[in-house]
Amino acid sequence: MSAGDLLVRIGAIVFLVGAVGTLATVAPLLLGTSRLPTPAYFVSMLMGVGLAVALCGLLRSALAQRQSDREPAAGPGGQGGPGGSAGVPAGVQPGGQAAADL
Repeated sequence: MSAGDLLVRIGAIVFLVGAVGTLATVAPLLLGTSRLPTPAYFVSMLMGVGLAVALCGLLRSALAQRQSDREPAAGPGGQGGPGGSAGVPAGVQPGGQAAADL
């Protein structure tokens, strides 16, 4: 599980609770029945909170992936890749001679 996966899951659950709360508070208005008490309308506000939490999780995952993509760029020689010889094919020494010729 990556850095922001838990936040995205929690945000999705909170968003769904808020969506159900929104449906529950709008239904009496559409059906012409009596209104729900005020705390029911506060549950509807969880939709926005859940969306914000999920977006924070997505941002955290993206930043963690970006950070991990930057870290392994430098190899042991400091120039990238295994062995530290960037752009040199495997089996060829940096001086230009193949390993079998030595």
